[in-house]
Amino acid sequence: MKLRRKWGFYEKYVKRALDIICSLLAIVVFSWLYLFIAVLVRVKMGSPVLFRQPRPGMIDPNTGQEKIFPMYKFRTMTDELDEQGNLLPDEQRLSRFGRMLRATSLDELPEAFNILKGDMSVIGPRPQLVRDMVFMSDEQRRRHTAKSGLSGLAQVMGRNAITWEDKFSWDLKYIEQVSFWNDLKIIGLTVRKVFGVKQADASETDVALDYGDALLNSGKITKEEYDELQAYAEKLIAAWELQK
Repeated sequence: MKLRRKWGFYEKYVKRALDIICSLLAIVVFSWLYLFIAVLVRVKMGSPVLFRQPRPGMIDPNTGQEKIFPMYKFRTMTDELDEQGNLLPDEQRLSRFGRMLRATSLDELPEAFNILKGDMSVIGPRPQLVRDMVFMSDEQRRRHTAKSGLSGLAQVMGRNAITWEDKFSWDLKYIEQVSFWNDLKIIGLTVRKVFGVKQADASETDVALDYGDALLNSGKITKEEYDELQAYAEKLIAAWELQK
């Protein structure tokens, strides 16, 4: 399968300009909030204030592979270790303050700089982890023919409350009709979801199961396949680290 997709006029010529305007406005208008949260993170969890993580971006048409970029967030987890010196599981390191930042999506404010740099867009498929990307089928990887987004159709349709397959399905639906009006609608739904009255949903969690783990637990892949693809993800990240 050729992992390419034809872009329309809006996606090709207008969307990037709007991304620059929106990200600059966010950085300037909310500069006080960036500083306030940074101080709180430093006081409550120490240094570093920002969490930097490699994420797969758009597919390079020359190589057919996703370009990995560093995505920035405010830190929400501690560096607590177990008795053997290994990091504790994510759900145990997620602090109360970090949980609040995630619930309000304030931890994602630094992604405005990713948008300004051109790594991301305001609206698009959310950038998943490299260790999630290696388990995707070619059809699912078509989501990477669009620029990753701060928010997207899958987020407003359920985020962690829906299955991985449903997430990818919504992402693929989005990229088939990228338009100004669809982006505007998703922005409106995102604002309502973040600032609206939240209803308790036991199915939505703060720390979602990785895609590879979900496939392994459901018996859709073998342990050998799982280990092989996890090793491949580590290789991709190591290669990216060396290129910086």
